[in-house]
Amino acid sequence: MATRLLLIAHAATEATKAARFPDDEPVTETAVATARQAAGGIRRPGTVLCGPERRCLDTCAALDLAATAEPALADLDLGAWRGAEMPQIQSIDPEGFHAWLTDPDAAPHGGESITALLARVEAFLDALPREPSRVVAVTHPAVIRAAVLRVLEAPARALWNLDAAPLSQTHLSWNAGKWRLRETGHVLAFAD
Repeated sequence: MATRLLLIAHAATEATKAARFPDDEPVTETAVATARQAAGGIRRPGTVLCGPERRCLDTCAALDLAATAEPALADLDLGAWRGAEMPQIQSIDPEGFHAWLTDPDAAPHGGESITALLARVEAFLDALPREPSRVVAVTHPAVIRAAVLRVLEAPARALWNLDAAPLSQTHLSWNAGKWRLRETGHVLAFAD
């Protein structure tokens, strides 16, 4: 048996619905209800971790998962752009916005670059146990995208080519000395 890592994207927030950069907002009431329906579909893991933000903690509570907050699973730090609407940033700082989307080393918002996010997620993956275990991590789309890129050894600029919808799942496994992508992008199964 290999080490298995199930990454779950946090449930939807108002920022998700409005195409705003996230801050530390809660998940919506509708998203909580959706997560509660899916809670029975998660096989109980040995370890449950989550990003430290409220939206991850709320998702864990709705999924009936007792999680430990893990700083390495925190969302991409968007600095001064937190909570802002994307069109607003595009009009105020078009060059910075373009650089952020095209240059993995850029951090025009004063926060974390994509390159730094990838390094943080790679360190998280490297620190996970190599003996057979099952870990569930409730985190952010950017973190999930970064994990997939690292497993596939894809370039950093490909981050924006991946989607991780609310309550979607990505399965990774550690086997034969490397991480492998088993599945990504499916929404959690609903319990009947």
